[in-house]
Amino acid sequence: MAEYMIKMADARGHVLQQLENGTSEVEVRERFAQQGFLVYSVKSKGALPAFNLPRRRKIKQDQFLIFNQQFVTLIHAGLPIIQSLELLIKRQRNPFFQLVLRNVHDRVRGGELLSEAFAAQRVFPKVYTTTLMAGEKSGNLEEVMGRYIAFQRLAVSFRKKLVSSLVYPTLLVVMLIVMMTFLITFVVPQFASLYHQLGAELPPATSLMLSIGVNARHYFFYSLIVLVGGGFFLWRWMKSESGAIKMDRFKLKVPLLGDVWLKYQVAVFARMLSTLLSGGLSLVPSLETAGESMQSRLMSHGIETATRNVREGQRLARSLEETKVFPEMSVEMIEVGESTGALPAMLNSVAEFYEEDVQNALATAMALIEPLILIVMGVVVAFVLISLYLPIFSLGAGIH
Repeated sequence: MAEYMIKMADARGHVLQQLENGTSEVEVRERFAQQGFLVYSVKSKGALPAFNLPRRRKIKQDQFLIFNQQFVTLIHAGLPIIQSLELLIKRQRNPFFQLVLRNVHDRVRGGELLSEAFAAQRVFPKVYTTTLMAGEKSGNLEEVMGRYIAFQRLAVSFRKKLVSSLVYPTLLVVMLIVMMTFLITFVVPQFASLYHQLGAELPPATSLMLSIGVNARHYFFYSLIVLVGGGFFLWRWMKSESGAIKMDRFKLKVPLLGDVWLKYQVAVFARMLSTLLSGGLSLVPSLETAGESMQSRLMSHGIETATRNVREGQRLARSLEETKVFPEMSVEMIEVGESTGALPAMLNSVAEFYEEDVQNALATAMALIEPLILIVMGVVVAFVLISLYLPIFSLGAGIH
């Protein structure tokens, strides 16, 4: 008999990890599954090591969605998983994704579960590998993957709508920055040289603008280095635990956009949790997976706290309410879903409600922000031009 490391969760959601003797990985898995445990993984000491990728890269959501759609189609047609992976590897045009799928194929052929093989790549979202595990445990992989594909399709579509609505304001801001940089570093110094040759007395606004332009031109590269360095350290700080939480709290306080950002996070969480629960996973592991998959650290910490409370016997709605993160409306809807025994369906309703709310709120915010940016651009450009040409008007009036 060989030794195997088994990772599992009991009926209360407590995750356990221990060494067990067995004849095979399948035998150990079935033994503990029959005892009522939710088995995450069974690894022998001679198991394949974690896949070391040449470079940490991400797989595009569109490519991943197409792969899953084709994968489910092949499984539905009756092809074995290994043969389905072989066909998809041959058709994959992304070299990195092809390398990852080849490693998944080799692991599955070596006896690993599909969910374990995908998890070992460390490039796929945990909600995906957990969904696969739920499908394998329930024996209905095709249906569970179908639900995940529906979730992924909605997520991709919603994100594209958000990005497209932000394109025009972003272009306006970039144009404003480029225009101001050109005026201050090139146009203003030309006027400074002209007025220096004329020896004219300059108004205070003109003197201020010329001083800014001359200094900006002399210290442009130093300022650029400071900005790049400051941006890099800010990015590193935002990646830290405390920095990410503080940045999330700052986002919540931003007028108009803070509320939109929170509702978007709630919609993503509700859609993800509904998908996991519909796949047959119990509440505590679903909450753990959803919490770890959230981009917002503030939201992730709140879900982690709620998960501990649910594990101790508290209701989900009450646990989410105590985090002080989730909106009151979402908590009330989840409470109704718990009371009626239709939590997955209600979570889908929560997601749909907040997705529509986000789109409407974002459209309203953009309708206010876009003219505001144009007004700022006009005022700034007008001030620069008037301050530069004011001495010329004064000289012209003096000649007459």
